Amino acid sequence: MKELVEFIAKSLVDNPDAVTVNEIIGEQSIILELKVAQEDMGKIIGKQGRIAKAIRTVIKAVAVKQNKRVIVEIVWNLRVRVNLTLFRYIKIKNSLT
Repeated sequence: MKELVEFIAKSLVDNPDAVTVNEIIGEQSIILELKVAQEDMGKIIGKQGRIAKAIRTVIKAVAVKQNKRVIVEIVWNLRVRVNLTLFRYIKIKNSLT
């Protein structure tokens, strides 16, 4: 299933080299963490989350056939987001003084 998520994601994004899927196997379920380049997040999530929901639906259908419980999480780099926000704040603050 990890390979399927990776294949779908790489087919959708502009930067397929940045796509990574991390598989975390728990007692009752498998978590697949999908990471893509920041600029490709919109392509993976889609309008109102439709693409993300479709990816989860396909993976869930495969998981049911294999009697497994799989969760697909789309992960984005919070540190980049915080640093960018901080940079904008400092830039605005400096322009006011």
